[in-house]
Amino acid sequence: MAHSTNTASDYALEARGLSKAFGAFNAVKDVDLKVKRGSIHALIGPNGAGKTTCFNLLTKTLTPTAGQVIFEDRDITRLRTAQVARLGLVRSFQISATFPHLTCLENVRVALQSGFDKSFRFWSSLAAIRPLDARAMELLDQVGLADRAQAKATELSYGKKRALEIATTLALDPKVMLLDEPTAGMGHEDIEPITDLIRKVSEGRTTLIVEHNLSVVSSLCERITVLQHGEVLVEGTYDDVSSNEDVIKAYMGGVDAH
Repeated sequence: MAHSTNTASDYALEARGLSKAFGAFNAVKDVDLKVKRGSIHALIGPNGAGKTTCFNLLTKTLTPTAGQVIFEDRDITRLRTAQVARLGLVRSFQISATFPHLTCLENVRVALQSGFDKSFRFWSSLAAIRPLDARAMELLDQVGLADRAQAKATELSYGKKRALEIATTLALDPKVMLLDEPTAGMGHEDIEPITDLIRKVSEGRTTLIVEHNLSVVSSLCERITVLQHGEVLVEGTYDDVSSNEDVIKAYMGGVDAH
C-alpha cells in the first residue's frame, strides 16, 4: 500500500544529533541530516564549517562524541569503515586515492577484487583475476576511460584522474556514494564533464557531495544542507539556500576570512 508521508525508509542515510569534539573544540555540533533515497544531496559551507569532519563521521573514519548514523534503516554508529563500505556506503576522497603507477584497468580491478575476497592480493595468478577485467572495462567505459585502460594513472589529466577515482568507487557497487570535493582543483574545462559524469553515475543511487563550486551544486543537487561552525545553518533547495541572508553572510565572511 502506498503512503504519501515520508517514512524512515525514504532516507538512505541519516545523521541524528551527530557531534564531534576534539578536546574543547566542537567541530560538529548536533547535526541532523536526512539524505533521501535516489537523490543527490549537497553538504556545503564556508571554510572550517565542519563539512569534512561530518563526512568522516558518516563514513566511520571518525567516531562521534554523540549522536547516531543510520544507513538503510540500520544504526551503523559503532561499525568500522570497512564494514560500512561492504554494506554499500562508499566514499571517494578529495585527494585522488588511485595507485599512480598502475594502469586504469589495474586500478579498477584492485577495487573489484575487494568485493570478491581477493582484496589487494597482487600476487594472485592472472588467471584468478582475469574474469574481473570485463567488469573493469565496463566501468572504465561508463566514466569515459575505456580508451585509456592501459594508461598509468599518473599519465592522466587531473579531470581524468577524478573520473578514474569515480570508476574505482563504482567498483565497490555503492548504494550511497559520498563524494568529497569532486571538482576541487579543476580547470573550467574539466568541471562540466565531471558534473555530467556525477549526474550519470548517480542514477539509481543516492549521492552526498561536499562541493565548493556552487554552480555545480545548483545543477546537480535537489537538496542542500549548509553547515556553519559545525552546525546546520539551513537546508533546502538551491533557490532557498542561495537567497538566505544567513547563508550569504556566512559565505561572504568565509571568503573574506580565508
